[in-house]
Amino acid sequence: MQFPFLSFRSLGSKMMMPVPNPQADPVKTVLLATLAAVTSYYLFMFIRALILQNRQGTDTLPTPTGLGTGFVTNFFDTLGIGSFATTTAVFRLLKMVPDEKIPGTLNVGHTLSAITQTFIFTKIVPVEATTLITMIVAAVLGSWLGAGVVSRMSRSKIQYGMGFAMLAAGALLLLSLLGIGPGGREALGVWGVKLGIAFAGNFVLGVLMTLGIGLYAPCLILVGLLGMNVRSAFPIMMGSCAFLMPFASIKFMKTGRFDAKAAIGLAIGSIPAVFIAAYIIRGLPLTALRWVIFIVIVYASVTLLRSAIQEGASPQADKGVGK
Repeated sequence: MQFPFLSFRSLGSKMMMPVPNPQADPVKTVLLATLAAVTSYYLFMFIRALILQNRQGTDTLPTPTGLGTGFVTNFFDTLGIGSFATTTAVFRLLKMVPDEKIPGTLNVGHTLSAITQTFIFTKIVPVEATTLITMIVAAVLGSWLGAGVVSRMSRSKIQYGMGFAMLAAGALLLLSLLGIGPGGREALGVWGVKLGIAFAGNFVLGVLMTLGIGLYAPCLILVGLLGMNVRSAFPIMMGSCAFLMPFASIKFMKTGRFDAKAAIGLAIGSIPAVFIAAYIIRGLPLTALRWVIFIVIVYASVTLLRSAIQEGASPQADKGVGK
């Protein structure tokens, strides 16, 4: 979940004020009820995976560093900076998680944050119901397919994928910082051919989520290019992440391609961060920090690609990984 072109600061006052939309409200209510059921299933599978890892002797107790990473990355994620690229940078800088387990750890650890944000924001931003449901379903299908592939990929391929994905995320952040991006119009939904394009686009974004590139910024671009009001992207992208991440996470849990200790740290640290950012600190000036994060993202992507090249050159590269 990364880098909205419109910052939380600029949209905060509008997003926090309910906008009457009786036709969409019942659909959103059903969606949130469904999300509650999905969340229960995710938590059941997460707890089961942790119990299994504990039985195998894996230490799953979160560290202060892990909790702090979850808090800080999700605090700024709620304010519009994102969590996937920043968390990846922290993981690599502190050597907290092996590269091949980073995509799974990001999805498993940040799921509760995405769900919490969805419950907070989805009901207060208007969007046409068919468009909302179609794009959420597309993202879920894409993530289910992508997680199945990524969870079995070799270490070097994951490094290449994440490296290029982070470069793309950095490019999107740079466009945001330079004020470049589609402005959108007033439509709250799309139909016909445009709806098909919306489905295909969000399907691809769901696949990319499993490699560590957030859905927020690309989804905002897609919505703007389709001629929709860019504010309508918020329930779409938050709902997409909240629904797709539990299903993607379960794929990673089943294959064991995630770091349990780091994931728990992200999950526990994220919840208070989301509420503090959403309800207490809404207008924090973030421009300088976003430039710093852009530099960090570029550095992390370059180091990932360099590691991938070195792994590929090694005779023992990827041996036994992802088989």
